[in-house]
Amino acid sequence: MRKTKILILVLLVLIAGTVLTSLWMNLQGKKGSGKGESLAKIPQVDADMNLEKIRLVEDKHGKKTWELEAKAMQQYQNQNIILLEDVKVTFYAQDGRSFVLSGNKGKIYQDSKNMELVGDVLLTSSDGYRLKTQSVSYQHANKKAFTSDPVEIEGKEIQVAGTGMQVDMEAKIIKILGQAKTRWKGGEGG
Repeated sequence: MRKTKILILVLLVLIAGTVLTSLWMNLQGKKGSGKGESLAKIPQVDADMNLEKIRLVEDKHGKKTWELEAKAMQQYQNQNIILLEDVKVTFYAQDGRSFVLSGNKGKIYQDSKNMELVGDVLLTSSDGYRLKTQSVSYQHANKKAFTSDPVEIEGKEIQVAGTGMQVDMEAKIIKILGQAKTRWKGGEGG
């Protein structure tokens, strides 16, 4: 039972990475460099493309796989980045579950496929799991996601909190980096 719950948490984080990867693949542009820039340093007036109230949907074989909504999007071709405001991505899994990832601001580095989401980052699943933090970064080359911010993961029967998190998508490993606390809430069969 405990292994099942841990597996569900790992899958939740993996699906979040898949959503971010799919988002990038469908929004990718020209190649270049975009390392080390913060979301606040890029003036919106210099954007090559500005869109408001966007909604993108990916459909494969007649079924929705993901849906992106954002208040605004700015593309900067010379810096090869896309900025998003008030981001919400819904991923529809093949097993019927859905996952919603949201945050205040997002950044996609078009050259490396690396991504950042900052400000009230929340990942929820239709089966009751919820991950909260203030920021998350995804490194596409090594399929790892991380944050140095406080993290809370909560499900029907378990609650995990700590500071910092690393997720290795390939190895399917989640590490809470510090001050980790786990609380078993009980429940059926427990």
